[in-house]
Amino acid sequence: MPETVSRRSALRLTAGAIAVAAAATGGLVPLTSAAAAGRPEAGAGPRVERLIAGLTLDEKISLLHGATDPDSLGQAGYVPGVPRLDIPPLRLADGPAGVRITEHATALPAPVLLASAFDPGLARRYGQVIGREGRALGQDVLLSPMVNLIRTPYAGRNFETFSEDPLLASDLVAAEIGGIQGEGLIATVKHFALNNQEKDRNSIDVQAGEQTMHEIELRGFEAAVAAGTGAVMGAYNKVNGTFACENKTLLTDILRDQWGFRGWVMTDWFAAHSTVAAITAGLDMEMPDGTYFGTALKSAVQNGSVAETYLDRAVRRILSVMDRFGLLDGSAPPRPGRDAEAGAAVALEVAKAGATLLRNERRTLPLDGGGIAVIGPTGSLPFVSGGGSAHVIPDHADSPLDALRARAHGTVTYALGEDLFGKAVPATALSPAFDSEGQRVAAGKTWEYDGTLTVGETDEWTRILHFSSAATARPTVLLDGEDLFPIAPGYGEYFSGGLVAVAPDGLGVRRATLRLAKGAHKLKITAAGGDSGLLFRLRRITGATRAQDVAEAVTAARAARHAVLFAYEDATEGLDRTTLALPGHQEQLIRAVTAANPRTTVVLNTSSSTSMPWLADTGAVLQMYYPGQAGAAATAAVLFGDSDPGGRLTQSFPVDDDHHPVAGDPRRYPGVDGTEEYSEGIHVGYRWYDAQGVRPLFPFGHGLSYTSFAYSDAQARWTRGGLEVAFSVRNTGRRTGVEVPQVYVGRSPDLRLDQAVRVLGGFRRLELRAGERRRVTVRVAARTLSSWDARRHRWTLGTGRRTVWVGASSGDLKLRTSTRVSG
Repeated sequence: MPETVSRRSALRLTAGAIAVAAAATGGLVPLTSAAAAGRPEAGAGPRVERLIAGLTLDEKISLLHGATDPDSLGQAGYVPGVPRLDIPPLRLADGPAGVRITEHATALPAPVLLASAFDPGLARRYGQVIGREGRALGQDVLLSPMVNLIRTPYAGRNFETFSEDPLLASDLVAAEIGGIQGEGLIATVKHFALNNQEKDRNSIDVQAGEQTMHEIELRGFEAAVAAGTGAVMGAYNKVNGTFACENKTLLTDILRDQWGFRGWVMTDWFAAHSTVAAITAGLDMEMPDGTYFGTALKSAVQNGSVAETYLDRAVRRILSVMDRFGLLDGSAPPRPGRDAEAGAAVALEVAKAGATLLRNERRTLPLDGGGIAVIGPTGSLPFVSGGGSAHVIPDHADSPLDALRARAHGTVTYALGEDLFGKAVPATALSPAFDSEGQRVAAGKTWEYDGTLTVGETDEWTRILHFSSAATARPTVLLDGEDLFPIAPGYGEYFSGGLVAVAPDGLGVRRATLRLAKGAHKLKITAAGGDSGLLFRLRRITGATRAQDVAEAVTAARAARHAVLFAYEDATEGLDRTTLALPGHQEQLIRAVTAANPRTTVVLNTSSSTSMPWLADTGAVLQMYYPGQAGAAATAAVLFGDSDPGGRLTQSFPVDDDHHPVAGDPRRYPGVDGTEEYSEGIHVGYRWYDAQGVRPLFPFGHGLSYTSFAYSDAQARWTRGGLEVAFSVRNTGRRTGVEVPQVYVGRSPDLRLDQAVRVLGGFRRLELRAGERRRVTVRVAARTLSSWDARRHRWTLGTGRRTVWVGASSGDLKLRTSTRVSG
């Protein structure tokens, strides 16, 4: 390598070339032909081999599991180095939407919003922001991106991933990894594999056929390997009877022998279940501690259960990646400073590009000035991100209300509509009275209350506890002897949401809803100040307070020209949704507001698809998911038409809970007796809707513009290695707009394998001026035209005459042609 080319430049060039090659063709670039052909792994470079030869048994083991960081930056994991051999430690940070440590970082939009832009180039810039900030904030490994497909609409982490379609997910993950690693940060693709739900994720046995695995779930991981990802994170669940983190079929046969992966495999946090089985199957690192890869591994080596060559293999894999990134010889570039301004610019660009307009009737949007009523709790609060490991501390985040007021030329009013954090309990309801709005308990002290709560009318009450999260333990509140806020088991306390679990002033929040009869109820509270003291509040929401909030929202909507109602759904790692409906009483709120003002726009800050029985009553619906720190500015720009809504759905939106691929079949989801069957096979997402003839609420790829487009003159021809599909798109409206034409390919008549009615073959994001016409060519890779033959354990090209469609979504296919595919 010429000395004039820096290591960072080399990383950028290499990662970029691989990612672009994979993304541009929808194909997969083999990383190493030797490994792909099944031959033994090649040795590492001489530096790594010398280090392995010099390591003691204890030092080798120390590199294979997590430990406590003596100088923690709040990151998820830490692996100590070996100072005497100048092997540095590794710090590993969560980061699907930005670097998650205790310091401020750019809070980017959720990956599902990024994916909605259908733009691999934007995914690369997204990755570059995280890559630079990860290194600037002292991190070495990013525990992202996530590429598990959106299989069920209930999965709690759908917002952290990209799509229900394997091609779109593959193109985006390759591009993002190129951006991350081009900045010198090691990427970790996760969760390998078939981790498509949070419910029972630690134990569920996912049963899937070979064709289903390769065509659907594994394709994104294969693209990540082709893009050069440094690490892979094993999943919690079992796959066909064996835990993913000790599954030889996944970790060795597929990942290394078929795909040629040369990095290392780590567990998800506490996902290890064995020592001998795991390391021999191909696991290299246990996180976040050494339960199985610490003392137990040393004993296994000493008693002969594990040959030391397995340790050497795992160490070699880890050190080889570190060497590749310049961490062993000091050639890694100096850590950069954070460029918060550049990060904020990309956050805004992504949020605008992914904004997806689902409905727009009666020219409701763009907004035409003032006279706007903003309604909903997330209208006045910045809803930045989901909960769990995706949560990032932003530099700054405005509320949509402030952004709309700054942009509007007239009056913008606000009404709460749906209360998230409760109202003060009347002093007359408590006997004896106490300061329920700000009770302080000094450090080392315990405060107790033993009294009554008097309820005037039988009603549904939601009791809400606000408490300082720095306290050792939150207060215990007993109502008629029942603990209202018990400590959630396991990680339940940690995975509690990104919005509803934290009050605007930073206090933690817990809720309990129950029906209270009229009369007196025994209330007992015990609060310990712990080491740092405690502040808590006890609030309530009742039927009466809800009715008042809705009435105020209706009054505001009726008095305004436009109503903009912000609706939410707060998802988090560790929990699945139980329904597609909006939580709380938001559906009633929407119905009341739209009845008062038909020019109502509903802005959805939700994690995934949402049922909309209220849809026909709205003027417009804008899907913004979790839009990051610049979400307010992006939302305002789209609502006012300063930016065309350029997003398209990366997942089908079902009509309701009874009409989607896993509805009505508990064996498909959430599983029965610990086993889940992917019996839908390759028919995931829009493929299922096509096969079953079921009409979704909104199809995959759907999204509206503020202008209109016409398609014409589709032609397809087979060339060596793929199809070339050419067509023309013209902006027939009066303003510049964004269109995302999509190419779909039908079944092969020559394959005797299960095939989808049609699959996404390629796409292109276009921005066209008013009246502009553009000729577009989309290449469909041979891989997309192939099916996995489980009998032969290989891909087989689908030859014969193939139908090709071009359209604006999977449900809006405007052009049709065909061509013959030959072997």
